[in-house]
Amino acid sequence: MGRRVVVGTAGHIDHGKTALVRALTGIDTDRWEEEKRRGITIDLGFAPFAVGEDITASIVDVPGHEGFVRNMVAGATGIDVALLVVAADEGTMPQTEEHLAILELLGVRHGVPVLAKADLVEREWLDLVRAELTTRLTASRVHWEAPVVCSAVTGQGLDEVRSAVRRIARNLEQRAEVDLYRLPIDRAFAVAGAGTVVTGTTWSGTLSVGEAVQLLPAGRDARVRSIEAHGAATDRALPGRRTALALVGVRREEITRGDVAVTGDGWRATTRLEADIELLPGAPRPLAHRTRVRVHLGTAEVLARVVMARPLEPGGRSLARLALERPLVARGGDRFVLRSFSPVTTIGGGIVTDPFPRWTPGRAAIALGGLSPAERVRAWIDAAGLLGVDTRSLPVRLGVTPGQVPGVLAALGQGVLTTGELVVARAAVVAEGQRLATLVDAHHAGHPLEPGMSRQALRATVGTAGAGEGVPATVADLALDLAVRKRLLVAEGAVVRRPDFAVAVVGAVADQRERLARRLGDAGWEVPTIAELMREFPDAPVRALLANLAREGRVEQMDPERYADPEGLRRFRAALTETLAELVRATPAQLRARFGLTRKYLIPLLEWADRRGLTRRDGDARTLVRLTDPRGAT
Repeated sequence: MGRRVVVGTAGHIDHGKTALVRALTGIDTDRWEEEKRRGITIDLGFAPFAVGEDITASIVDVPGHEGFVRNMVAGATGIDVALLVVAADEGTMPQTEEHLAILELLGVRHGVPVLAKADLVEREWLDLVRAELTTRLTASRVHWEAPVVCSAVTGQGLDEVRSAVRRIARNLEQRAEVDLYRLPIDRAFAVAGAGTVVTGTTWSGTLSVGEAVQLLPAGRDARVRSIEAHGAATDRALPGRRTALALVGVRREEITRGDVAVTGDGWRATTRLEADIELLPGAPRPLAHRTRVRVHLGTAEVLARVVMARPLEPGGRSLARLALERPLVARGGDRFVLRSFSPVTTIGGGIVTDPFPRWTPGRAAIALGGLSPAERVRAWIDAAGLLGVDTRSLPVRLGVTPGQVPGVLAALGQGVLTTGELVVARAAVVAEGQRLATLVDAHHAGHPLEPGMSRQALRATVGTAGAGEGVPATVADLALDLAVRKRLLVAEGAVVRRPDFAVAVVGAVADQRERLARRLGDAGWEVPTIAELMREFPDAPVRALLANLAREGRVEQMDPERYADPEGLRRFRAALTETLAELVRATPAQLRARFGLTRKYLIPLLEWADRRGLTRRDGDARTLVRLTDPRGAT
């Protein structure tokens, strides 16, 4: 397959970037009529670049005008090698410095300085400009080759530029193919017969014709109809290549520059980032808390507020949070550029340390610099508490390949528990189990006649002492099960109790229970409501006593507001069966006359019979579902 490299231009306006690309590739990358009319590059241009038989290369040509730096950043994102173009007749200029800063902030590692328009200057001046540029680049974080003197007019230096790029490409670390696919979109357009086409530089992973992609943050799904790489049809998109995807299932109007085409689990748009940021030494002022900035990440530009503990001085670094005004797609380790809101100028940049942070009041951003992937995950787990960390998000959150995640999880050690796709801190689950035990203690104290607390009600309390998102049901079950295994609790069916708890009905409460049971036995078919019983027994815990009697089988719950004597219900069932066997069909008025009951007592009994499957309602009348003898036998 050979090596793959994406080359990007950088430099001041009118320093000859587009002319250099045309001389190197034979392609005019100025596509718009306005660019040709004004003689300046406004938007991104692209061209295949032949540098060697075993190397697939392309050039991204960016605008140099200060008004189009946003386009320059979008083009510089994802390049492997920079061509920093400086006109020999002018030397370094303001946009040269800004573009150089952007390349450094984006982590571009290799570059070739090109002294263009060499045919316009004398040798002495050229030597002066070259020495000045060499001195400037010595302090750069980018590894720069020796400056190449070049002329797009005479062809001088073009072979040296190709040779330098070829040399870098052969030693360049290739991007991982076995990874999640990601293509930040820099162009979207419609083509007759192909449908919607998006282009960009494939950052990671591979993609084949026929596969499905997700477009974020647009939130649309599409299928790949065809793929072009460096202008040629191919069956697969590979990382480090200029790629065009023809998509089915999405309209051109639904996609904008800044969207991202991705595959695999774990991707989602985010409106919050934690990052390690730096402020350029030449920034006009310190960066204060809540300052509004422009975040350039991938091909997206999003306004944001910087959230930080203290102002960041020019030349300094700090951990910070970025509250984005609209969502973008980020991955751990992504680099971005910060530009001031107004006047618009590049002031700094940073590295995403967590694309999916959980922000809670009073909790600072987590310092992750220098930590291993396992140590970073452990920090997230400890901060998340019972919310846990979704292992499916780790390839995106950590910026590692999916194949590396099992090793990261194995390195976490014994201090974590796994449930489904979540991993949680064992200490948090143990502490929650102890808290559940205290809740059950309180329930026993307040409801001594109940055998315990409802399992469902207890699960619903898990995590309620904290704020924010709800605790997943699987973690709630894990906390409860752990408390049971540690003998803090005993689970019996749908009820949970403390191991040493037992219902004890003694003294005055025992007397109240017996009086209540006798009252229902004496009531027969004239079953009172709970409210009526509470008025009759004002000092008794009526509901708790009735529930206790029901658990012992001494009363039966007819409906939410009535308990009845079981023998009375048996006799009513027998009488109703005998009556309907005789009449076949009977209305409440007929049954009222037969049984001597008012509607207040009869209707609840009939509805009880309906629910028990003894009778069926037919209009206003009842019929038997099946015949039984007066003793209840079939």
